[in-house]
Amino acid sequence: MPALILGALLLTVTACGGGGSGSGSGSGDAKGKGADSAQSKQSVAVVAIAPKDGATSVDTSGALKVSATKGKLTQVEVKTAKGEAIAGKITDGGASWTPSTHLAASTKYTVHAVAKDSEGRQAAEDSSFTTLTPKNTFIGSFTPEDGSTVGVGMPFSIRFTRGITHPGDVEKAISIKTEPAVDVEGHWFGNDRLDFRPENYWKSGTKVTVSLNLDGVEGRPGVYGKQAKTVKFTIGRNQVSIVDAKKHTMKIMRDGKVYKTLPVTTGKPGYDTWNGQMVISEKLRVTRMNGETVGYGGEYDIKDVPDAMRLTDSGTFAHGNYWGGGAFGNYNASHGCIGLRDARGGYDRSLPGAWFFDHSIIGDVVTVKNSDDRTVDPANGLNGWNMSWEKWKA
Repeated sequence: MPALILGALLLTVTACGGGGSGSGSGSGDAKGKGADSAQSKQSVAVVAIAPKDGATSVDTSGALKVSATKGKLTQVEVKTAKGEAIAGKITDGGASWTPSTHLAASTKYTVHAVAKDSEGRQAAEDSSFTTLTPKNTFIGSFTPEDGSTVGVGMPFSIRFTRGITHPGDVEKAISIKTEPAVDVEGHWFGNDRLDFRPENYWKSGTKVTVSLNLDGVEGRPGVYGKQAKTVKFTIGRNQVSIVDAKKHTMKIMRDGKVYKTLPVTTGKPGYDTWNGQMVISEKLRVTRMNGETVGYGGEYDIKDVPDAMRLTDSGTFAHGNYWGGGAFGNYNASHGCIGLRDARGGYDRSLPGAWFFDHSIIGDVVTVKNSDDRTVDPANGLNGWNMSWEKWKA
């Protein structure tokens, strides 16, 4: 029985192998034609990916490139391990692809690229690499807060922990979308602060979404951003308050109409209040105000100033005042702040200082006119509205 099986197997092998000289020649010709046919179906297009497969410590900008020769790129996909895609464009008539943005640091990317030759045959290439882990990084602290509702004068302001020497790359990494749509432009104050605003005050109800795609941006040589965050805020009702330093009044305007008028006192001669548009950037129910902190020596030190709202970085506030006597509405007696009558501790919420505090939000505008001082510096607080739109965009 084993012998019979072995014989059958030998016959089978002989038949598959082509056996004698005549059949062998015919089989060889057929095999050659099959190989030529398979070869003719292969694309002549060649796809190249840089950096090379498996590369590490890859630069986050300028290193990723995909190209095709003897064909045109038709598809390029670059993704992280989480499936996050990197946008890019095929250019030069299909000869090359480059990303539209920088890459994140310390991240592994996979690349899949496809090209077609002149006969429509596809060639594909796959690769992966890992970007560098920076030794030095920067972040940005920003205002307003995510999820907040702010006044019509509120810019989006971001201050960086390191001086930025590549401002174009950093600004490009921050995108702002609004509903309804409005043109929003950025302006640098020095090398560590970037503010964004529209040409005119925001429209009430506008929803603003800011995408901080700073992770991997080289802000200065060898110093990379490490933030990837989305910030959303909403513009509230329209309130702009007009302070007349000569009439000693504050008119609170809602949607362009007088909502309430309050008596105030502003800076006395030699300590005049800034003119111009100032945005409320901070609210403090009670705070200490010491002349030492603003260069006025020991002229005052009030430990319990009620209902204070910051208007400049240099120390200008609109605040409650319980020590001003008959100054409100009559004469200017402050060291540059806008004072409104209030109670010590701010316990009477019906008084002007308390009322104004309770009816104001971060981002509201306080405009001072008819003071004997100059217009506030646009960089002193969130006060870029004192700069023309042309200069803002320059």
